[in-house]
Amino acid sequence: MVFGWTKHGDGRHLAPGEVVRPDERLSWPRMVGFGAQHVIAMFGATFVFPLVMGLDPNVAVMMSGVATILFLLIVKGKVPSYLGTSASFVGGVFAIRAAAGGDTAGADAIVTGAILVVGFVLALAGLAIHFLGVRIIHRVFPPVVTGAVVMLIGFGLAYVVADVYWPQDHWVALVTMLITFLVIVLFKGFVGRIAVLVGLVAGFVLSWVLDRTAGPITSVLPGANLRDAAGAACQSEGTYCVATAFPHERVNFDAVASAPWFGLPNFHGPDFKTSAVLLVLPAVIALIAENIGHVKAVGEMTGTDVDPYVGRAVLADGVGTMVTSAVGGSPTTTYAENIGVMAATKVYSTAAYYIAAIIAILFGLCPKFGALVAATPGGVLGGVTVVLYGMIGLLGAKIWIENRVDFADPVNMVPIGAGIILAIGPVSHFIGGDFTLEGIALGTIVVLGGYHLLRAIAGRSTAPAEGEAG
Repeated sequence: MVFGWTKHGDGRHLAPGEVVRPDERLSWPRMVGFGAQHVIAMFGATFVFPLVMGLDPNVAVMMSGVATILFLLIVKGKVPSYLGTSASFVGGVFAIRAAAGGDTAGADAIVTGAILVVGFVLALAGLAIHFLGVRIIHRVFPPVVTGAVVMLIGFGLAYVVADVYWPQDHWVALVTMLITFLVIVLFKGFVGRIAVLVGLVAGFVLSWVLDRTAGPITSVLPGANLRDAAGAACQSEGTYCVATAFPHERVNFDAVASAPWFGLPNFHGPDFKTSAVLLVLPAVIALIAENIGHVKAVGEMTGTDVDPYVGRAVLADGVGTMVTSAVGGSPTTTYAENIGVMAATKVYSTAAYYIAAIIAILFGLCPKFGALVAATPGGVLGGVTVVLYGMIGLLGAKIWIENRVDFADPVNMVPIGAGIILAIGPVSHFIGGDFTLEGIALGTIVVLGGYHLLRAIAGRSTAPAEGEAG
């Protein structure tokens, strides 16, 4: 059922042990409250990751609402989930920008064009899962491979923290990180689930206070104060034109003051480059794993068999990513943050997600809000991204542990270890012309190709199915 929710009981109360199922709802005022809660839960990561990738957070937030509505329609309302910004593309996007000239309009178009193609591949994978069954994915991407790809996506971003964000203001980065630590550990409920957002806001306020009390900071801002080898000003950041340190305030509200309260965000079209697509294509593996895991989690919580909708969920995520990136938005994925909200409230109604999507779209129609988000200092982003990237990496280890992957087997250990090191480096491998494989893309190819190659050499004809140790 897509629309037409049945009221649960009196619409106000839940008896012990009861849940509000996806096709049910409580009273509409209560559903608006639950919808707003879902917006808060997804909000931190959904606007942090566009900032990290150099994309417009206002477009990302607005289009996450559009993508969520599309998702709910495609899964026929059977899988309650919110589609927020995916973190799996960050490393590939940084590699694209390094090759395409940094934070420029042209690079933005190449980034979103590559993401759109990945969305199309993900949608095709969803169709294959729907018609061939979910076991086909477990054959190609067994837990040992899936865990490795998730891990290298997280740990492969370490250089972003070390080289880009942390140096901009290392003390603010450190304090922001510590605040995020404390909120995650000390607050077990809803506040703990939005710890990244709390840390980001705290770091933002601290940066503003330091500007007023300690004065400007001298550090390097990407794309600013560009100088060539002779020290002369230059225009385009690259090998012979680099950003250099200069005194500046941590928080700049000029763009916020000039932005209107109401209006469309800054949409832009995609540009397609094969070399760029290959850099972000490994994210497909992580997105498939995320979607399958989230759908199964929803099935367990609601006590329903949603396996027939796994393919639809992957397809819907691919469609959502295509639609959002077509206008300059971020890639999407189903959000564990919102699944956590459902687990805490026992309210699985898709009505709450439609309401959350509408609220997100309304946020996107406020350019002043987007400018405020874009003013987030780099040091603050350093403090929150070191936590986010580390957590993503350890999710890969969690997949291994839950599936009891056997690393005494060299078929598992050798290609996985090599791929992770290539990603963390990040190691670059020149192919020819202007095409280079590096970091996460290179690591994923080694993990996937190396694993199946060694299995064939060892005389194991097929990869293990789901639930086998690998």
